[in-house]
Amino acid sequence: MGFLDAILGRSRPARPDLDQLFGLPAAAVTLQAGAGFAPTGLGSVCFASVEGGAFARARREVAELLGEVESREDSYGYTWLVLRHTPDDLPGLVNDLHAVNTLLTDAGFGPQLLCSLTAFRDAEARPLALVYLYKRGAFYPFAPLPGAGERRDNALELQTRALLTDDLRLEKDLTRWFPVWGAPGLTGPHPPQPGPNPPPASGS
Repeated sequence: MGFLDAILGRSRPARPDLDQLFGLPAAAVTLQAGAGFAPTGLGSVCFASVEGGAFARARREVAELLGEVESREDSYGYTWLVLRHTPDDLPGLVNDLHAVNTLLTDAGFGPQLLCSLTAFRDAEARPLALVYLYKRGAFYPFAPLPGAGERRDNALELQTRALLTDDLRLEKDLTRWFPVWGAPGLTGPHPPQPGPNPPPASGS
């Protein structure tokens, strides 16, 4: 099953609410105070690549709105639009993430949107991402273990969930906390796909 199929699933997805992204600055304050993770200034929007003139125009509109935006494509056919701000300008980064998602949605490409990601690191350079699932209308934490291949720090993810319960709408179904290996700003060269080690179903 591919990443897109896994996100869509068999059930009806929640109505997307892009304004949920504006909760990230407050969540970042909580995350830094509670766990020592600070924004890196990097965010990205992931979507299934589409060919055709309409999509090319939408990509040009993104460039006209935000300037030249780095684009990365992976071997699974997904595209990441990478946005960079200074670490202390998370509100500006969030505004850009919202603008990209809104522009693509208004152009009719909402079904191709997969997720938006905001990267964080702590003093030990451990990576952590807050991932917004477009089809679910909710966030989840993803914490790859540096130098450990396709392994994730389940304890850190659950700690992050506990810290941010009052700040963000979090995905309750932990089986949908998909690892996004190789996402911009995180370790590992692999494309986003469901992995073999989802987070545990409880805080144990």
